[in-house]
Amino acid sequence: MPVTRPVDGGTAKLLPDVDRPRAWLLTVDGAPQSYVDLDAPAHLEFEYTQRLAHLLDEMAAPGQPLDVLHLGGGALTLPRYLAATRPRSRQIVIEVDRGLLALVAERLPLPDDCGITVSAEDARTALEAAPADSADAIVADVFGGSRVPAHLTSIEYARAAARVLRADGCYAANLADGAPFSFLRGQLANFAAVFEHLALIAEPAVLRGRRFGNAVLLASRTELPVAALARRTAGDAFPARVEHGAGLRRLMGDAIPVRDVDAVASPEPPDGAFSVG
Repeated sequence: MPVTRPVDGGTAKLLPDVDRPRAWLLTVDGAPQSYVDLDAPAHLEFEYTQRLAHLLDEMAAPGQPLDVLHLGGGALTLPRYLAATRPRSRQIVIEVDRGLLALVAERLPLPDDCGITVSAEDARTALEAAPADSADAIVADVFGGSRVPAHLTSIEYARAAARVLRADGCYAANLADGAPFSFLRGQLANFAAVFEHLALIAEPAVLRGRRFGNAVLLASRTELPVAALARRTAGDAFPARVEHGAGLRRLMGDAIPVRDVDAVASPEPPDGAFSVG
């Protein structure tokens, strides 16, 4: 049976998957937030989550643990995946919505000794308080409703992420935009001013401006595994393209970094872009 609860961000609903006995879709105000299969934590339903996982898969030898800071928790899909595929990883999950955390803890509890610590905090506040050089990866998947909050879209935020990452660490963010990509271009400019290497993973239709959709932004001081990511994403059920180098510079165009005082939330998705009935 579906489970509906009021949470800080609105109304959360857990919908059972009739094809998987212990799998659930989490939505908040109709927008899909997470999909979790408690019996198969390595199963990833959402395309953007698969793309984030591809990066984590390429960051170290198979099974080698990673230290990861997750900004945004939802139902903890990606932390569960990493705990299953890279045991002994140390993961900190920051989620501001206490009501959502309580629902997930009650209905979708984490396994014992999984190495995941969950904290109810604002993502920017937690990032600025995190120790320097403490993370192999930062994964940002923060949405207030269906928009990335403004205080997570500035160059100051990008600099805070760089401080927390180790020298060979990687920042990865789930973003959403559509043509003419004013928001996405500003995000690229922010991270290009702080990191030497960038890439963007999205479906070709999104990159061509044909529809609004998710785009995964990657940033690192060291070279990104672009070729390996291109192979992985091309083989997904919904193939994506890895944009980098000259192609990414063309997309960024003449965009300039966005300061805190000018930062705005990501655009409101068109009606029906992500909603679930």
